[in-house]
Amino acid sequence: MESNRTEAKPKYQRVLLKLSGEALMGGQGFGVDPAMADRIAEEISELHTIGVQVAATVGGGNIIRGISVSEAGMDRVSGDYMGMLATVINALALQNALEKRSVFTRVQSAIEMKEIAEPFIRRRAIRHLEKGRVVIFAAGTGNPYFSTDTAAALRAMEIGADAIFKATKVDGIYDSDPMQNPSARQFDTLTYQEVLAKGLKVMDTTAVTLCMENGMPIIVFNLLRHGNIKDAVLGLNVGSVIQS
Repeated sequence: MESNRTEAKPKYQRVLLKLSGEALMGGQGFGVDPAMADRIAEEISELHTIGVQVAATVGGGNIIRGISVSEAGMDRVSGDYMGMLATVINALALQNALEKRSVFTRVQSAIEMKEIAEPFIRRRAIRHLEKGRVVIFAAGTGNPYFSTDTAAALRAMEIGADAIFKATKVDGIYDSDPMQNPSARQFDTLTYQEVLAKGLKVMDTTAVTLCMENGMPIIVFNLLRHGNIKDAVLGLNVGSVIQS
């Protein structure tokens, strides 16, 4: 198996990696676990080594969720902007972990904060990727009411990614929550319509619809299993695939 990984050429040349804020939290109950950030950076650097162009988006759920604070009584727009700022913190943490591994990285924010990040400029992002830099998109779309799932789908279209890779805590997409139901059945492949019709909580409806309309494959895989990111990009049988 190891030799196959070494010899195989990547199936996808430019990818958008969608990470949740919780992924950076590791075993902590809150915030960023530097060890987990380093582990994710290690796997991204492996893709970089084999010539894959990598962009990433990171959620902010390890710090604050806009929709959660709005449900608790805060103004929804204010809560969403707070969530966007949380994604910037996570993007900077991931950038730091990558640059410790000598991977050149740029953070582009949908909300201008020029002291710490570039503004999102599509052509500049593409040029960074072509030069071998990892680009981390922060602050969602810059608009309230849109999730980081939708931001990931939008950025993937804008940079011409070959696929979206959504990292989760389970091995793929199931017909029910595998954490609650040991008999849950994993899907190897699904169409976009099946995801929407079954109400599967993979990505929000807006994100899935955007991918469907533009033919953008979504690969859902377990981030916690070391090597899965690289195996998925090589096109090996990892996780679940959503496509037409």
